[in-house]
Amino acid sequence: MLALTARSKALIRRAPATARWASTATSRDQFKILVVGGGSAGLTVANQLYNRFKRAGKAFNPGDIAILDAAQYHYYQPAWTLVGAGLKQKEDTRRKLDSLIPLHLAHIPENVKAFEPKTNSLTTASGRKIGYESLVVATGLQTNWSSIPGLEKALADPKSGVSSIYSYNTADKVWRDIDALRSGNAIFTQPAGVIKCAGAPQKIMWMAWDRFQRTGRGDTVSVDFYTGAPAIFSVKKYADVLEELRIQRGVGIALKHNLISVNPEAHKATFKTADGTVDVDYTLLHVSPPMGPLDIMKGQPIVDEAGWVSVDKDTLRHTNPEYGNVWGIGDCSSLPTSKTAAAVTGQAPVLVENLFSVIDTGKLSNATYDGYTSCPLILAEFKYGLEPKESFASFLGDQAVPRAAYYYLKKDFFPWAYWNFMVGVFSMYQRPTMAFSDLVPRPQVKGNWYGTSGFIRPTYGQ
Repeated sequence: MLALTARSKALIRRAPATARWASTATSRDQFKILVVGGGSAGLTVANQLYNRFKRAGKAFNPGDIAILDAAQYHYYQPAWTLVGAGLKQKEDTRRKLDSLIPLHLAHIPENVKAFEPKTNSLTTASGRKIGYESLVVATGLQTNWSSIPGLEKALADPKSGVSSIYSYNTADKVWRDIDALRSGNAIFTQPAGVIKCAGAPQKIMWMAWDRFQRTGRGDTVSVDFYTGAPAIFSVKKYADVLEELRIQRGVGIALKHNLISVNPEAHKATFKTADGTVDVDYTLLHVSPPMGPLDIMKGQPIVDEAGWVSVDKDTLRHTNPEYGNVWGIGDCSSLPTSKTAAAVTGQAPVLVENLFSVIDTGKLSNATYDGYTSCPLILAEFKYGLEPKESFASFLGDQAVPRAAYYYLKKDFFPWAYWNFMVGVFSMYQRPTMAFSDLVPRPQVKGNWYGTSGFIRPTYGQ
């Protein structure tokens, strides 16, 4: 056995109690709160739940809250537009998932196979049955690459001119294609229906347009936006500004055009319209693929007909009264708002306060979610009903007006807040390659980023 260094011995002395439960917590079959999913929503809500009970003097024992997720990595996906624009390295957008889970939370490195809410349990992919007193579902959504014939083949071909910011593996190909293009047709697509951050397909388009202008290619590269939606953006205030910018900058648009196939050999993209299909020649094609609920979620007792976890849009509690201890958050939920990391910052405190209140008093609190979400395309912030809800306008001015400050918020401030306060990052010590690596301290208090209220937790009248 490797000899322990003085530093390692000191670390062991600092956290012996933590080590004792850390090695056994994931072998438990029953938890106070089980969070399914270790993405932005899952990590945030698990940390905030622990903090909320601790703040009330009713702290759970270490390991009573568990996160179920077999993923090796956690990704900060909003930064993939910056990777696609050559502004960040993709390696900077991910961290090992287990390094983001503090020692007071248990990590079960498995995925869910079936939900059994009538027995307060679920079954994992390995066949293990796990029980809970309260369940928070944060499984996210899936990107349906294979639903567009020819797309996966084109993405795998370095010379196809086809790329997408919607995956870690392809985000850097976007930049290579943009940087290499000297002339021709650059087409950017957006599908009809639900996708992650509906502003992202335009973000990468505008950054590509800027690159072409700055490098003298504005006259040799044409830029066009093909969207399955009936407008350039869903919120009229921002749509009006984007349409004006589009005209000023000479960017073409085709509304209600949904990409249905890609022919990488012929460099043709086929779109479905109300009148049939249209073939379009491209030199560069950036694809935002269709998305939807995870396959594993379809047909589960906790989801609606479309496959989304059916929750009350105000409280985030399950809509079936028989499943009153089941909650949903983030991209997997039926909440009628844009699916973004910003939306999670508005949803998590509401879910936490309501779940805490139900456990503590048997009743819901007065915390309600207003549908807040954000797409830093300019700096679009809005809530239910597609009504603007701007948090920077009072000191930066109308957020429909493009400003350099919004770019730096997107590029620098939001990632900093995310990694350091919203989900946390392993930073205290480098993990040694020894059997006692679990003894290395990890960040202990995270979940302290609340979006529009910054570092101040909403109190909802308390």
